[in-house]
Amino acid sequence: MYHAHIYFDKHQINTAKRLYQEIAQRKDIEAIFPLVNREVGPHSKPMFEVHFNHGNHHFIEWLNINRGKLSVLIHPVTNNALSDHTTEATWLGKTLPIKVDILF
Repeated sequence: MYHAHIYFDKHQINTAKRLYQEIAQRKDIEAIFPLVNREVGPHSKPMFEVHFNHGNHHFIEWLNINRGKLSVLIHPVTNNALSDHTTEATWLGKTLPIKVDILF
């Protein structure tokens, strides 16, 4: 399982909502969670989360093309949340800070 965290700020909310609606229509994702309009967990910006299966490169490619200027953190889900969100993570767009102290 993989997670994609799609970040936005108040100036990008319409882009995030549009992308959310497009992702919600896809058949190749496992789950999509509502937009969170505040920082939550280790994330330093508002975001929404998508769960998808390992090896779904089509979704990652589609997301990279359709994300606009939104930053996206993609990471595996293992027993090590710290490495999942740091050394094992991939970024689409600008890399954002992660609050790693929360992940210990």
